[in-house]
Formats: sequence, C-alpha cells, structure tokens
Amino acid sequence: MSTPELIRKKIHTRETLRPLLEQLHYFQKRIVFTNGCFDLLHLGHVDYLAKAADFGDFFILGLNADASVKKLNKGDSRPLQNEQARAQILASLHFIDAVIIFEEETPRELIQFIQPDVLVKGADYKVEDIAGHDIVLARGGEVKLIELVAGYSTSALERKIKEGK
Repeated sequence: MSTPELIRKKIHTRETLRPLLEQLHYFQKRIVFTNGCFDLLHLGHVDYLAKAADFGDFFILGLNADASVKKLNKGDSRPLQNEQARAQILASLHFIDAVIIFEEETPRELIQFIQPDVLVKGADYKVEDIAGHDIVLARGGEVKLIELVAGYSTSALERKIKEGK
C-alpha cells in the first residue's frame, strides 16, 4: 500500500526538515513542537494536538520511534501500532504540519535541532520536568501546558479492548 502524497510529504527526517526549518526561521514563523507516542489516536490526543497547533504558525510533532516507546516502559504490548502507521495517521491531521520520528528516549536533541518557539506538553507535566524546556526558554521561547481531556488514555483504551468492554 502506498502512502498518499499529501500525507507522505509531511513525514520528515532531519535532512528533509532542515531546509524547511531554515525557511521558517528566516520568515520568523512561530514554530510549535510537541512529542509523544500517540499509539492509539483518541479524542484526548486530537484535542491536545489541535490546541497545541493554535500556539503558532507551523506545528511539528516529534514521534517516538518503536524502540523509543519500548524504553518508556509502557508495557510489553506497546507500541500497538508501528512508527510508520502512527506517523501516517498523525500526518493525516490537517493541523499537524510535520511529523518527525526520533529514536532517543527524550526529544531533547530534536528540540535542539528544531529550535521551536513554543514547546507544548500536557498539564500533567511540570515545566522543569519537560525535556528541552531549558533550550526553548533560553532563546526566549515559551513552554505551554495543555489540560488533558479526562477519561482518555491509550493505556485505558488498551485495557478496555483486552477486557472486551
């Protein structure tokens, strides 16, 4: 199965993202960045991502690679979907401008590479615990926390599916 062009062109490597970043920085576009596993896309994810996109002009999502998800101790069955499937699903959302997969346990190196103006995470984090917050704040950027939609999590969905409820 081939990936539609509209989706494929939004999935980047560092090499393909570099010229785009240069252009965005040159034109002083406000770059927003967030990251995560996004294993089973649900309402909580969509709400969070749409709100994050509203903080700037260009929204980049750092997606944990399969190996990176394994390092996060989310369970033996995770990820439920491979990184390419997750990347394509996320790239299909109109408010996400770019998806980039990263192998590291945290996106710190990716944040250093991208130099976003806004770093976004869920309000279940403290700013000082967010990987790369210091990089963004040091260059005058912002860290934004978004309240999560109660009752939605991939782990809860996985349990519900396994229990057949």
